[in-house]
Amino acid sequence: MADRVVSEISKSLAECGVSCKFDVAANPEFLKEGAAVADFMRPDRVVVGSDSPRAIALMRALYSPFTRHHERLIVMDARSAELTKYAANAMLATRISFMNELAGIAERVGADIEKVRQGIGSDSRIGFSFIYPGAGYGGSCFPKDVKALTRTAIEAGAEPNLLQAVEAVNDRQKDVLFKKFSDFFGSKVSGMTVALWGLAFKPNTDDMREAPSRRFLEAAWASGVRVRAYDPVAMREAGKLYPKQCASGELVLCKSPMEAIEGAEALVKMIEWSECRSPDFETLKTRLKQPVIFDGRNLYDPERLKSLGFRYFAIGRGETLI
Repeated sequence: MADRVVSEISKSLAECGVSCKFDVAANPEFLKEGAAVADFMRPDRVVVGSDSPRAIALMRALYSPFTRHHERLIVMDARSAELTKYAANAMLATRISFMNELAGIAERVGADIEKVRQGIGSDSRIGFSFIYPGAGYGGSCFPKDVKALTRTAIEAGAEPNLLQAVEAVNDRQKDVLFKKFSDFFGSKVSGMTVALWGLAFKPNTDDMREAPSRRFLEAAWASGVRVRAYDPVAMREAGKLYPKQCASGELVLCKSPMEAIEGAEALVKMIEWSECRSPDFETLKTRLKQPVIFDGRNLYDPERLKSLGFRYFAIGRGETLI
C-alpha cells in the first residue's frame, strides 16, 4: 500500500510539474474498540514502516510523549509494517477460532472447555488472552483483516489454508447458539419468544457489524421466533438495522435485562455485559416461561444452575446438544 501511495503522489506531482521531497511511512494502529483512547495513550508498541531516516526521526519525535517511560517504537520496512497489522489481528482471530473448534470437540468427548482453557492458559507460552470460547468473533477488525490477509496471500500466489479455516470456523460458530436453541425446542420454536442479552459484537461498544447476535436474530425470525432484546448501548443501532422487525414486533428492544425476559420461553446470553454477569436467578426462573439458558460466553456455573432447576447450555461445557 505504501508503494502505491508513493507511486500515486509521484505521478500527481509530475503531472503538475512540481518537484517536492516527500516520504511515506506505514504506521498501523492497534486500538481496541471501546478502549481506543487508553490504547493510544499507553501503547503496547508503535510500529513504523519506512526506509527513510528523515521519516523515522519525525515519527519518533511525534510519538515521544507516549513512549517516555519505555521504548516502544519498532522500526521496519513499510511492507513488513503493513503485514504486521494484518498478522496481529489474524493471530488473535486464530486463537478464538481454535478455542471454538476445541469447544465443539469438548462437547463430543464429554470434557469441559473451561477446565481445558485453564489448563492450557496456565502455560506461560500460551497465556489466557483470546482463548475464551464463545459465539464467534465480529466487529470491524478481525473479519476484515483476516479476509484482507487471505486475499493478499492468494494474490501473491500463496495458499492461506489456515486463514481460510479460521474464517470458516468462525462462520460456523455463529450458528451454534441458535442450533442449540432449535434442537432443544424442536418443532415448537415457531411462535415462541426468546430473550436475548447482548446485541453488540462485544461489550463497551454499540458496534453490531458482523456481530453473532445478528446471525441469531435472523435465524430466529426465519423460524418464526420473536426476540425481546437488551443491550445497554446497542439498542439504537439495532433499531436502525432492523426497523421492519421492530415495527412488526418480531424484535422488541427492552430497557433492562429483566424486562427482556418477560414472556420469554428461554434466555440467550450473547456477550458479557457487566449487568448481566450475576443476575438474580430466582427471579429469572420465575419470570421465564421455562427455566432454560443458552450461554454464549460461559459465564455461569453449570452445577449451580442445575441445582436451581435450570436447563443450561453453554459453549463446550455442561449440558450439551450435538
